[in-house]
Amino acid sequence: MTDLLREYTKQLEALARKQGLNYFPVDFELVPTSFMMEVAVYGLPVRMPHWSFGVRYIYQLIQHRMGHSHLFEVVFPGNPGRAFMADTNSLAENTLVTAHVLGHADFSRNNALFRKSQEQVGYHIVEQAAAHARRISEAIDVHGQSRVEKVLDAALALEQYIDPHLGLQRPLYPLYEEQKSHKVSDPFLQRFRALPGSEMAHDASAERRRAPIPPHREYDLLWFIAHYAPLMDDWERDIFLAVREESFYFYPVFACQLMNEGWACLWHTTLLREADFLPQGLFLDAMKTHSDVVRPYAGEKQVALDINPYHLGFAIWSEIVKERGIDEARTIMEQDDDFSFIRNHLTEELAEQLKLFEYKKTADGEIRVMDHDLDSLRESLLVKKFNFGAPHICVKSMQSDGTLLLRHEHETDHRGLDLVRADKVLNYVHGVWRRPVILHTVDEKGHSITRAVP
Repeated sequence: MTDLLREYTKQLEALARKQGLNYFPVDFELVPTSFMMEVAVYGLPVRMPHWSFGVRYIYQLIQHRMGHSHLFEVVFPGNPGRAFMADTNSLAENTLVTAHVLGHADFSRNNALFRKSQEQVGYHIVEQAAAHARRISEAIDVHGQSRVEKVLDAALALEQYIDPHLGLQRPLYPLYEEQKSHKVSDPFLQRFRALPGSEMAHDASAERRRAPIPPHREYDLLWFIAHYAPLMDDWERDIFLAVREESFYFYPVFACQLMNEGWACLWHTTLLREADFLPQGLFLDAMKTHSDVVRPYAGEKQVALDINPYHLGFAIWSEIVKERGIDEARTIMEQDDDFSFIRNHLTEELAEQLKLFEYKKTADGEIRVMDHDLDSLRESLLVKKFNFGAPHICVKSMQSDGTLLLRHEHETDHRGLDLVRADKVLNYVHGVWRRPVILHTVDEKGHSITRAVP
């Protein structure tokens, strides 16, 4: 960091504390744009090696060079937090980014979903991910690139399939079904049932029945395969559990994106306006950057068909603060995720003001605006967030010969599967399950179909 930016950072941190922000220390670092893109694509500064990240990097690079994306910063919650800023940013841009990061740091320390995730995964994910990468590199040295890559293919294809409600650490299924207790209220019968040879005594000691696997529909596919795949080696299970741990870390980032980005925008605006130590010219340049970040559309377009999370989140938080005050806003920040945030606080008036609408694209490319029903609009904003953005797939049963039965819960999804991709994923899973894998789903007409890898 330059001396001037370092000084502004110290003053902004002091101002943030004075304004009531409560966050873990943040380590700021200026890095080249190429490193920023790598971090944004991999999700962490050091992560397990896999070809899919290279594909994502190429896409991000093309978007950047075409002017469709500008990475100002990448933030990693933790204690301490990590913030990488592009060394190509101007001083004004990095001053705004510093204030923005402090808003993120306040959010990630105090939001319930973030706090729960960090308490489970730990507060040093950067170091943990580096340790995962080292163990995988060691596995490559021992077992070969091809074998390890096949396991990573399967694990990363299922990286969205966790169950945040059951937590990172959870016990294995019980071996036996729970026995029903036959309580006897009569004192004589209570004594009689304990007599040797009595039928009641025999019933009490009857052989217990083995519990089915799974005993209920299982949505955490990474956890299930890691613990119940019949023929996986320990190093393969380790890879699945490493991917799962990192997915638990990323889940609140995904589930609170609108809130989190909006909160950071709210606070970078507030802090910059209160920062009387900033030169006037730098302040104006920083606020110009703010306007570019929170605008609803890109470039010269006057209509946006995708939501800018900075724009929508900032608008909702601004309205909440205006109507209810910052203390009430903090309470909402601590308790909500994007689902409750949008459903409870995107009002009809605000939707009208922001000119939000549903649309449908016809086969000939025509865009048609649909109705403006508020509940429908809210759900259309949230539909891609359900189940970590993935189709609802559960383990229905594991048969006695090891066959794995999966079910697509299309009644919940209200959508079909990309069958080409589904077939690829089934083949990946079969490679580590090493027994038949069967998936029950529906086609585009809603007719039941079965996909299987014998």
